[in-house]
Amino acid sequence: MTIFPVHRPVIALVGPTAIGKTGLSLEMAKVFDCEIISMDSMQVYRYMDIGTAKATVRERTDIPHHLIDIVDPDEDYDAERFVGDACKSIEDIHAGGKIPLITGGTGLYLRALKEGLFSGGTRYPKIRAELQVRLREEGSSNLHKELSLYDCITANRIHQNDTHRLLRALEIYYGSGTPWSQHLKQHEKEKSPHRFDNMLVLGLACERDLLYRQIDSRTQIMLNSGLEDEVRGLLDRGYSSQLKSMSSIGYRHMVMFIQGVWDKLDMERLLARDTRRYAKRQFTWFHKDLDIVWFDRRKSAEIMAYTASWLEECILDRTPKR
Repeated sequence: MTIFPVHRPVIALVGPTAIGKTGLSLEMAKVFDCEIISMDSMQVYRYMDIGTAKATVRERTDIPHHLIDIVDPDEDYDAERFVGDACKSIEDIHAGGKIPLITGGTGLYLRALKEGLFSGGTRYPKIRAELQVRLREEGSSNLHKELSLYDCITANRIHQNDTHRLLRALEIYYGSGTPWSQHLKQHEKEKSPHRFDNMLVLGLACERDLLYRQIDSRTQIMLNSGLEDEVRGLLDRGYSSQLKSMSSIGYRHMVMFIQGVWDKLDMERLLARDTRRYAKRQFTWFHKDLDIVWFDRRKSAEIMAYTASWLEECILDRTPKR
């Protein structure tokens, strides 16, 4: 179990999809003797490589990576599991005399790592199983209306089609007797702001138009690299299109094409559009974190110099100023 606060340096590199985190993280890892911890809610899944834009096998051979390909697509993976896995990886990397470099775009995972998980995180497998049966029989709309009766705050922030969080909210309420929103409110009062004494969080930004061009380019690269074959392979392995992993951006779009719901042009257009919308949500999330030090994505030399200076302060046992 990790003992907080963690005093040794930890670096995080965050930002929206397609902004260039992977390339810069590899460069930083070489210069600063880091091992990389993926902070991506999709790269944990095996067999899902193209649609998640994982670092190549060669890149992961040159620089050790953690939390990539650790669960199958039909397994649940969430912030709670990430925090446990990430803390273990941080301990192992520090024990090996290297610096952990956390990189990815899942803002919830970063917040959970920095602030801890709320006290309502207990699992209730029996209740969850019963809710899953009800979801199949009654549909998400009815369950969402039910949640509104007991926790209107959570119901207002969860779309009825977000079945993973919908079931989790009902599971928490029926298991603990307290609404999820109340658990979160209590967590805000109890959370510790000092889990990591020396954590540098770097954020990559750029003009919106430039990022959108990057997203459009990445979308075409994924499609040309065999995303369709990857998704067909997952379906052939027996993984349901209804899984949380298969409902993510890219995979659900390709499923809709394979099933004949969308034609190719619609699939490509909606994939690029939804990726742009996701990037916008990522920006919004990360900009709420006042600890993040922002840099233009093209200023890699400035980022490297700033990180080097920060690490020198850590070595001198002074707590760096964010």
